Amino acid sequence: MNQHYDAIILGAGQAGPSLAGRLTAAGQTVAMVERHLFGGTCVNTGCIPTKTLVASAYAAQQARRGAEFGVVIGGEIRVDMKAVKARKERVLLKSRNGVEGWLRGMKGCTVFHEHARFVSPTEVRVGGDVISADRIFINVGGRASSPKLSGIDEVATLNNTSLLELDVLPEHLVVIGGSYIGLEFAQMYRRFGAQVTVVERGARLVAHEDEDISEAIKGILEAEGVRIRLHAECIALSKRGDAIAVQVDCKDEEPEIVGSHVLMAVGRRPNTDDLGLETAGVATDERGFIVVDDELRTNVPGIYALGDCNGRGAFTHTSYNDFEIVAENLLDGAARRVSDRIQCHALYIDPPLGQVGMTEAEVRGTGKKILVGTRPMTKVGRAVEKGESQGFMKVFVDAESELILGAAILGVGGDEAIHCILDTMYAKKPYTLLTHAVHIHPTVSELIPTMLEDLKPLV
Repeated sequence: MNQHYDAIILGAGQAGPSLAGRLTAAGQTVAMVERHLFGGTCVNTGCIPTKTLVASAYAAQQARRGAEFGVVIGGEIRVDMKAVKARKERVLLKSRNGVEGWLRGMKGCTVFHEHARFVSPTEVRVGGDVISADRIFINVGGRASSPKLSGIDEVATLNNTSLLELDVLPEHLVVIGGSYIGLEFAQMYRRFGAQVTVVERGARLVAHEDEDISEAIKGILEAEGVRIRLHAECIALSKRGDAIAVQVDCKDEEPEIVGSHVLMAVGRRPNTDDLGLETAGVATDERGFIVVDDELRTNVPGIYALGDCNGRGAFTHTSYNDFEIVAENLLDGAARRVSDRIQCHALYIDPPLGQVGMTEAEVRGTGKKILVGTRPMTKVGRAVEKGESQGFMKVFVDAESELILGAAILGVGGDEAIHCILDTMYAKKPYTLLTHAVHIHPTVSELIPTMLEDLKPLV
């Protein structure tokens, strides 16, 4: 078969199905090609399954704390890992099946459950067929990267995908990598009942965040019994009977940690190495990410790259925004750009971190006169009432324009409350818009105006 379509979409992750919906609604014919699991990383190995597990871990932790709230629970709190996994599977399968069912029932959309490779800038081989299109949208996502550590080929390690398949509790989980994925799994499995050690080569956790945030996160995790090993400059793996020895070479501490399981959480790489991009002439950078312009166009006319494979964002929300940019520019005559969006992300430990705009290091680099506001969560009534007063919130304001430049909330509800700051930034309104607003009591959001009313020069 040599079928021609108006558009070919490679990958049914966050951006792909929604783009197919917009294009077919506009009367275009679309070929959707997915080689593995519909829904991409978010649905299958990312947000949905991991946050479902986070919810189970939170329930276990609250059960242990019952007496603090006057709730008496008899006996030891036990976590049934088979039931935890089964709940996770139910949630993700509902989402995965929903995405696949939507695509297969979409008028004007032909679904191929095959691997795709370019044979020219306008043609793709799918199984035994070659299909062509005026436009091709690459939405192939990414996967966990495997670092070149000494001994890594001699032992069995886990990544964020394979760990999700465990239905037993590790005796001692060693997490290599102290960033977002690693820390979420570390706290989660500690709450399930495992001994957990995090090994990080750098001087602090989540190095992209401000130092005070990194230190607060470290304290939160250590308070729950997670061991943190920083400055692990010489990581190597070896067998130790049925266990795995992790050499860390940290100063002034034992040089080795022995665990039952090891999770590698040291970054991700794009799924671009087996698409035949070189045949189509599509340019990639040194890490394999597809190079795109501000409207997500590659160097080849008619070929676009969306989502994690383009290196312009590594989140579900940035992937979805990629879809919005491409769809509105092509179908609505808009002129939306990647550079228009404000950086925002969350870290889903408990309590969560919500961060938007610039960090402290970045605002200091602007050379502007900066105002800063802070407030500990111990002075947020909602957090105190819930018995979850760890963390703090802070915000940075341009003293001259009064525009908010960035903010972070590490605390209960921080991932939600941060959006009132983010929306104000998108509106390009001064911080006084928030100080004049009346927020509902008792909430976390109500203390944001209070924090902004106490701005001080950043020194």
